[in-house]
Formats: sequence, C-alpha cells, structure tokens
Amino acid sequence: MTGTARSATGAVPGSVEVLVDRARAGDPRAVGRLITLVENGDPRLPELAAALAPYTGKAQVIGLTGAPGVGKSTTTSALVGAFRAAGHRVGVLAVDPSSPFSGGAVLGDRVRMQEHATDPGVYIRSMSNRGHLGGLAAATPQAVRVLDGAGCDVILVETVGVGQAEVDVASLADTTLVLLAPGMGDAIQAVKAGILEIGDVFVINKADREGADAAYHDIQGMIGLAARAPGEWRPRVVRTVASRQEGIDELVAAIDKHRQWLTTNDQLQQRRRQRAAAEVEAIVLAALRQRIADRGGLDQLAAEVVAGQQDPYTAARSILAELDRR
Repeated sequence: MTGTARSATGAVPGSVEVLVDRARAGDPRAVGRLITLVENGDPRLPELAAALAPYTGKAQVIGLTGAPGVGKSTTTSALVGAFRAAGHRVGVLAVDPSSPFSGGAVLGDRVRMQEHATDPGVYIRSMSNRGHLGGLAAATPQAVRVLDGAGCDVILVETVGVGQAEVDVASLADTTLVLLAPGMGDAIQAVKAGILEIGDVFVINKADREGADAAYHDIQGMIGLAARAPGEWRPRVVRTVASRQEGIDELVAAIDKHRQWLTTNDQLQQRRRQRAAAEVEAIVLAALRQRIADRGGLDQLAAEVVAGQQDPYTAARSILAELDRR
C-alpha cells in the first residue's frame, strides 16, 4: 500500500497533532519531542502553538533563580515533592549553561532530582541556554507552553544563575523565588545586582549555616526600605534547609499566599498578558531579523557607515523602506 498512514482520527502518526494528543495523555516521550521541536526552531512551531493554545493558561509557573551553589536544584526537588504530595502534576525546566564545544547543556537531568525520575506525574527537562543571556534559554517560554498544554498543574523553571542581566525569569513566572545562602558573599551585594526588584519570595537556603540570621535580617531590611504603593505585594523571606526538607512547607505557603494576592488584585492576568506580549514581540523580531538576513546587503551598508558615506539611521531606514515594499 502506498501513501501516508493515518490514525483513526485522520492524523498522521508522529505529526504535531498526534504528539500534542499523546503529551496531553501523559506520554513523556511526546512531551520531550515537542520541546525538542521548540529548541530546534522547527518550521512546525506555528502549527504546534496553534494546537497547544486551547489547553494553555492553566499552569502555575514558578521561577527559581540565584547564584550558583545556593541550592536551586535541591530546592526545586524539594518543591516537586511537596507539590506531588498535594496531588499536582509537575513539570521542571532546568536551564543549564551551554557547553562551549557542543552547545548542549553542561548539566543534565540525569544528575538532577533522581528521586522523581520514575514518577509519571513529574516531567523534568534540562535545557541549554545556548549562550542566551537572561538566565533562560530563548526557547524557554515556548517550552513552558508545551508543559502547560500537556496538563502540568505546576511548572518550575530553574535558571542558570542570576547576575545583573539574568532576570528574565521574572517576566516568565507568575511567582519568582530568589535563593540566597549564607557564607557565599554579602547578601546585600546580591540584592544590588538587580534581584530585589524581581523577587516575590526570598529564600535563605542552607539556613543551618552560620550567618543565616544575618542574611535574613539584611534582606528583610532591604525589603523594608523599598518604596511600595498601598496594597502592593511585600516580598516574603523564608528560611530553608532544602537538603533536609526543612522550611519547604513554609515556602509553599508563601508561594500560595503570593498566588492569592495575584488573583485577588488582578495581577495574575496582567503578568500573563505582559508575558504574552513579550513572546509576540520576540517572534516578530526574530522574523524581522530573518527577513533582513534574506534581503542581504547588510555588510555593504555597514561598510558605508564605517566609511562615513551614510549614517546608521539612514541605512536602517533604507532597509525598513525596502521591507515595507515587499
């Protein structure tokens, strides 16, 4: 028999439609294949986004960020256990630094959260940031959509490690957790790096170490000094020892409290609208860059700018004018 085999529903096996159906039924391989399509910028991404759209917008997205070594993976694992105990289906996206040779993730899910590896209610995926700044991979927002559409109730997004430019997780998550640890440098310096503005909950992990109380009071003091409108969320500070599951219940309670505030004050939908706007803008900019690349001639324009034959604004306007005519 010739021709393409089809399922009883008329869909081609292995197609985006079938993969989405299988992912929603709890097939981890289908979820993995969909995220791989996202990471590789597959031409079927518009089809995938359209297929997922009716099923998205339900998951609670929690971002975890902080300097390397503060215990993000251990805390993530502890939160997975807590949310699973509450009956939630959990997805984890752990964004790792890229290998300078292969471009792949330096760390992998094979060394992360092994206690949850066989739990069918947990999906764990390591993603390479592929040199993308901001602490996340460029594909992370769409990977979150895959997990959301696949039926995850809670999605935990763990970043590479925070720095002054690595605060993108705040625009992706409903609730952002900023992890700090005593003995790893001045907590106030970490706050100065730009994370005071993004943290909804601050977590002093490894709180059994010397200096934990000082770090706790430092962060509380900085939060108290921040200008805040009446009714605005005041970040919580929680002490944990994630390796021993200590303080995790208090952390989950703080996350729940923030979600209640978001819902009560119409902030949840506002954050999600901002997230969607950023996604749309990123897609438009990527398409525009591709059109500029397809047009060609950018090197010649750059040479003319360097030679003083024209200025960069005139060169840019010439490209935009040509793209408008197409």
